Amino acid sequence: MLSWIMKGKLRPGEKLLDKELAENMGVSRTPVREALRRLEDKGLVESSANRWTRVSEVSIKEPEMIYPIIWALERLAVSWAMANLTAGDFKRMKQTNLALEKALGEADPVKASKADIQFHDVFIERAGNPHIVTILRDLKIKCRRVEVTYFEGSACSKYSLDEHNCILDALESGDAALARSTIQANWQNSLNRLKDVGCRAGIDDVDHLRSKTNEH
Repeated sequence: MLSWIMKGKLRPGEKLLDKELAENMGVSRTPVREALRRLEDKGLVESSANRWTRVSEVSIKEPEMIYPIIWALERLAVSWAMANLTAGDFKRMKQTNLALEKALGEADPVKASKADIQFHDVFIERAGNPHIVTILRDLKIKCRRVEVTYFEGSACSKYSLDEHNCILDALESGDAALARSTIQANWQNSLNRLKDVGCRAGIDDVDHLRSKTNEH
């Protein structure tokens, strides 16, 4: 179900019936109910006194609140990761950047988003702090929902490739201060790109966005 929410198959506000979900997934209703409880704990699903369960609404303002937290935590993560990064890690980052380039060329926002996340995951995991990994994963799920709902699936662009290369160069040179600043710049630029897309599309307020979503 998380994958369906992330890909937009289950839209914000859509009602969720455990019987139908169980039939679609070929499982009993018990694991479906447990999955719904876990998703509710993460704020992705909401319910009302056994009356209804639905996918939580998502606000266009989420990135403005969440992106600064993400770049602050990634700055911290990369500081801890610097001493632990290996040649293999740099190779993985280069491979994910190539995957990002390919996905962008194919106009595949799902693959582009996945490659973008995997690039950052390399140094986040090397920080050696499972709490940061968990917090960032949950925050990025929320951001991903905004992208899928309002921005056709992706905040990635060809500029992300250049920004990733700058991050990689800083990491390979061992320049922690530059790595932190380039990571922050990558997220700030991604946020600005989202705002630009929203302005061009004329979707600059939550009510307007919600009405557009309900048209689908």
